[in-house]
Amino acid sequence: MISIKNVTKTYGNLTALDNLSLDVSENEVFGLLGPNGAGKTTLIHILATLIKPSSGYAVVNGNNILDDPCKVRSSIGVVFQAPSSDDILTGYENIKVHALLYGIPKEWREKRISEVLDLVGLTSRKDDQVKKYSGGMRRRLEIARGLVHKPRVLFLDEPTLGLDPSSRDNMWQYIRKLVEEENVTIILTTHYMEEADQLCDRICFINNGRITAVDSPAKLKETLSGDTIRIRFEDNVNQSTVLSKIEELSLLDFVHNASYNDNWLVITVNNANKNIPKILSYLDNVNWIEYKKPTLNDLFLQVAGNPMDDDDDAEGGFMERYARYDKS
Repeated sequence: MISIKNVTKTYGNLTALDNLSLDVSENEVFGLLGPNGAGKTTLIHILATLIKPSSGYAVVNGNNILDDPCKVRSSIGVVFQAPSSDDILTGYENIKVHALLYGIPKEWREKRISEVLDLVGLTSRKDDQVKKYSGGMRRRLEIARGLVHKPRVLFLDEPTLGLDPSSRDNMWQYIRKLVEEENVTIILTTHYMEEADQLCDRICFINNGRITAVDSPAKLKETLSGDTIRIRFEDNVNQSTVLSKIEELSLLDFVHNASYNDNWLVITVNNANKNIPKILSYLDNVNWIEYKKPTLNDLFLQVAGNPMDDDDDAEGGFMERYARYDKS
């Protein structure tokens, strides 16, 4: 559906995109992730024909962005990060204005407006002014507006920014529904790693205008070093004994590394669920055990060039906890 070939964009001495090549499949939810200034917005602007690349090109729905920009625009929809609906108009009127701008024929305009309102669950509120809508309803309205002309590609720029957890979960359901019912390819930008993990078929990490990783969320997480286990001992534990146990644990084929500091033993392993009992068989005087599986947040910090923090709780912290472990 989208093919990007050797795209570079420079602004004077600044290189926003550096020889970037990428393909996005039909009916795929494709995530563009990266730190602020990574080049995500520049890439979307190029694909939407808002700016031209300094070199290279892209093809969207079979149309070259340089040779056929009008055809590209007719086949894409964009939902901006900032609210862009008219507060004074009703939900129905906002969508109708958009339909008129896209030249949707009169004979099926009303039917299509009804379809997209129903798709995002706003039929019962279509005659209310948008200023009476909640934040989540506004985002859904803007998605409906972006879909009214039946685009093949929909760009969603941080679609759940500022929404409460319940509204965010509802928005995820609507986005999944879009792919199933509208036969649309979605390009999603977000800073919520859980959102990308839940929604995206594949994810592309961009940093400094270059692609650092592309794959499914599951496979990307597999590239990290494994599950992290942290074990705290009773205060009277013999440290030299613990250090000798580390040497034994390091020889196990499922252990990547082990370290001991401030009465905490930190071990990186494959399949913590399965191997925690094996590790405990080597240890005495254990007071507390906790572990977490690698997350996209960990990978984001890695590809963004920031150090990972063992105490980071951005993705819900340690997923399983075993408190006051009784070996008996």
